[in-house]
Amino acid sequence: MTITRRNFLATAGSGALMLGLPQTRANAAPEVFNLKYANNLPVSHPMNVRAKEMVDAIRAETKGRVNIQIFPNNQLGSDTDMLTQLRAGGIDFFTLSGLILATLVPAAAITGIGFAFANYDAVWKALDGKLGAYVRGQIAKANLVAMDKIWDNGFREITSSTKPIRTAADLKDFKIRVPVSPLWTSMFEAFGAAPTSINFSEVYSALQTKLVDGEENPLAIISTAKLYEVQKYCSLTNHMWDGFWFLSNKGLWDRLPADLRTIVAKHVNAAAMKERVDVAALNATLQSQLTAKGMLFNATNPDSFRDQLRRAGFYAHWKGKFGNEAWGILEASSGRLA
Repeated sequence: MTITRRNFLATAGSGALMLGLPQTRANAAPEVFNLKYANNLPVSHPMNVRAKEMVDAIRAETKGRVNIQIFPNNQLGSDTDMLTQLRAGGIDFFTLSGLILATLVPAAAITGIGFAFANYDAVWKALDGKLGAYVRGQIAKANLVAMDKIWDNGFREITSSTKPIRTAADLKDFKIRVPVSPLWTSMFEAFGAAPTSINFSEVYSALQTKLVDGEENPLAIISTAKLYEVQKYCSLTNHMWDGFWFLSNKGLWDRLPADLRTIVAKHVNAAAMKERVDVAALNATLQSQLTAKGMLFNATNPDSFRDQLRRAGFYAHWKGKFGNEAWGILEASSGRLA
């Protein structure tokens, strides 16, 4: 090819134009997301064990584009503090009981109605079905994103430093810690107890200093939080089932490219299913382990508790709060309550 002065100038000019153009998207480095996930549980709890596997799997499949750092055990504040941070974008993911989330999304408390679920089969049928879908829809209205599978916290039992709780009458004037949730307070008031709302990060010290005489939690938390050190009795009431919604800040979720959202959601939901199995296995062995550490266990009479809630108008009150649609979805799984 013969290079004339005209050809040279034309070629040089087009090259200059190319150099002046901005770098194309195809040549840009893919965006990396360094994210924070907070929770209120000890690092030894199955939630954090499975969360560690989850974040490793997400990092691997996204080829390092999504890196999630875990902040367990209330490192970033109380439940209410962390919920505020999640909404503001200070943290990106947070696992929270629906009963505490109810301070923002009232409908989220419906999964914790006292004595609604007889066993885990009833729980998962409801939460993986219409009831779970209903609650997720209500959470979305609060500008948060809830993953499809709720993580298990377990059926809750009552512990005490003063006496066993066998019937509803044993709760009269009993000073008990409850989470910061209107439904919890309402239920124990219906039993005639004296409930005090305290964030989980302060429960051990509240029991140790006798600010309250008892609390209620699943066996896995009683064990991992070492509440057996400050509580003598454990009454197997199974009075509420509780689970953790895995929540995302909506702004963050919307910024994630669709392919990354799919990967994150897949691994979060898979981890939730594994954690459910872990908690069930742990609960099967915990009573003997806690007995060996000095706790005294006793059975209870569930009918006395349920009858007292009906007499006190607890179910009728909360049916009115949640509305006929939500209550109907609950009773489709639980059977008639009110």
